[in-house]
Amino acid sequence: MRLVDKRSKYNRRTVLKGMATGAPAAAFAGSMGLSIEDAWADSGKALSPATMKTLAKMARDIYPHDFLSDHFYIVAVMPWDEKAAQDDALKGVIEAGVAQLDSLATTRFKAPYAGVGWEEDRVELLEEIEDSEFFQRIRGDLVVSLYNQKEAWPKFGYEGSSFEHGGYLHRGFDDIDWLPED
Repeated sequence: MRLVDKRSKYNRRTVLKGMATGAPAAAFAGSMGLSIEDAWADSGKALSPATMKTLAKMARDIYPHDFLSDHFYIVAVMPWDEKAAQDDALKGVIEAGVAQLDSLATTRFKAPYAGVGWEEDRVELLEEIEDSEFFQRIRGDLVVSLYNQKEAWPKFGYEGSSFEHGGYLHRGFDDIDWLPED
């Protein structure tokens, strides 16, 4: 049976410690001309920060989960930078795909893809390129790179592999807490 601890794991000390370490980092990023939410994209080796931000926005639009933070989508797209650093052909496919997506967005919404404000508008743009090699490669990889993050599993209610524990028969295969009891 699944037991969920609903108590908060945060206290005053945790919050203050986080603020104390976050403030200098924010000041440094601000002095470098980076916004806090986009600083991660600058760590890429092969792909530009704009490309990395577009890939993360694409990931959220292809597999939208409001309960997942951007962190999970960023972790899912970061391996593309490593792959692009090792494969020039792949880097070309990604850069050309992002350029096409940005061109479509700029023509229609006067902003690059990552700057389009409404999710419905971005999804329309993705539907226009869904048959391209670029889109299919990104979408196919995201299935694994997003949903195979152990930190995300509890957010989906997945407890992980049960093989090591003897299978699901005696370990919650019938834990259905979302149906009313009759």
